[in-house]
Amino acid sequence: MTEAAPALRFDRHRVLGLVRRYGVLIIIVVLMAFMTALSSAFLTPQNLLNILNQSTPLALIATALTLVIIGGGFDLSTGAIFGVATCVSAWLAVHVDPTLGLLMTLPVGMALGTVNGLIITSFRVHSFLATLATSLVFRGMAVLITGGFLIPVRMEEFTWIGRGKIGMVNVAVLVLIVFAAAIMFLLNRTTFGRRVYAIGGNEEAAILSGVRIDAVKIGTFALTGLASGLAAAIATSRISMGQPQAGQGMELEAIASVILGGTSIYGGVGAVWRSIAGVLLLSLINNAFNILNADPFFKDLTTGLIIVVAVALSAGRGRR
Repeated sequence: MTEAAPALRFDRHRVLGLVRRYGVLIIIVVLMAFMTALSSAFLTPQNLLNILNQSTPLALIATALTLVIIGGGFDLSTGAIFGVATCVSAWLAVHVDPTLGLLMTLPVGMALGTVNGLIITSFRVHSFLATLATSLVFRGMAVLITGGFLIPVRMEEFTWIGRGKIGMVNVAVLVLIVFAAAIMFLLNRTTFGRRVYAIGGNEEAAILSGVRIDAVKIGTFALTGLASGLAAAIATSRISMGQPQAGQGMELEAIASVILGGTSIYGGVGAVWRSIAGVLLLSLINNAFNILNADPFFKDLTTGLIIVVAVALSAGRGRR
């Protein structure tokens, strides 16, 4: 009897580990099976491609945000960076050139993300507080750029990345695939990625190992800013409009998606593909409730409960 107890504990921990690693996929499969049984309109190529296309901007942000959270940080400014980039893009498209407007979202987003990293590393401010403060500053910048008004863009050449298609697949989805593949390679196949895991797992040990933690942290926040800018280019191109309040709440959805994917809130553990799966799960829940024409309250309740369970599992791993 006494010898069987450790084996039982081992099995239990192994099962919990598998749930954390693949739980989001299990929920997605169950949800899709449930919705297919309820609605014939759900499991159609058009509906699934629409879900993927609509979730692309959030998936881009969650992809890069995974690196920040694995590294033990948080970024609450991604929605605000998204908002600034949309305003810059629309303003440049109207007053200078539409192509330049789309391209400039990338350096703008990366610059703002780098500012986050510099503040956090230079002043030793916790990333949660630092990015909460910069999000307010960035929102103010968006209002200054637009004067608080919307900036409509009525140019066909501005919409190709947001509305264009290659066959049945949107250009935005292809951009997401390429970007996610690049971030996955960076995280899993490079020295930079190994250092991100090392810092999130044990920052003091990483310092003693000679890791330049400040440079790595700045890099992760810069990449998240870049992803926010790219997401802004797609979203602005899609709706042909820049607005200072764009992206409000997006930072929380991105964090929720990363946590749903099994990335530990304590850092050191996570994977990009699981964060994208977390985004798709949130999109599937939203799509399912829209198809069923159900009360939005139950959608929020369901999403909240799933996130609570994911955070609880992550916290349990962190305590051990």
